Amino acid sequence: MLHYIQTLLGQLDLSTALDAVLRVASVLLCLTVHETCHGLAALSLGDRTAKELHRLSFNPLRHIDWLGLAMMFAVGFGWAKPVPVDPRYFKDPKRGMALTALAGPLSNFVLALALLLASRGIYLYAEYTPLWDGIFNFLHTTAILSIGLGLFNLIPIPPLDGSKVVGALLPDRAYFTLMRYERYGMLLLLLLSFANVGGGLIGRGISGVYTAMVNLIY
Repeated sequence: MLHYIQTLLGQLDLSTALDAVLRVASVLLCLTVHETCHGLAALSLGDRTAKELHRLSFNPLRHIDWLGLAMMFAVGFGWAKPVPVDPRYFKDPKRGMALTALAGPLSNFVLALALLLASRGIYLYAEYTPLWDGIFNFLHTTAILSIGLGLFNLIPIPPLDGSKVVGALLPDRAYFTLMRYERYGMLLLLLLSFANVGGGLIGRGISGVYTAMVNLIY
């Protein structure tokens, strides 16, 4: 399913230590922003759980799941530590969960836009040097990865964010049935990822969003 993202990550040649650091930095930046914004959204809706557990942080060490990080590089599909959310603090639990879930993918799209804006500044004002060229490429590669992470998380399969967004539109019985099978969703996602099911569709989605952003900025 995420063969496209795996290929993208592979474009950062690991022949040097710097390339390896940049590759890790791209992944950590995208995942950290995603998880932190989940917590910030929950806090704005009345749930202080993430704040009290010190998860409202842009320190990637607070969000890393080492197995999930390894899987990201191995198969193009990985995860961070989920930010804890207690829907009992929300006035409308289903709506609160949907908005909290949606904050993650939206943050990835905003991050991608910010990275491309920064690359636009380099394009306009920086003299060409190998250093600026490397930074420019890093910004674009990370922007594409961030778009991919945002789109992937919108897939309505538990435990991905899209399942909680769609769940807000379902009757309570159907919603709780969907959430009951959340534990099996990760296994399904792994199987789909290894089989590269839907990879072409996600790739076209990433390409479309990236092209639209570049056209808007450039």
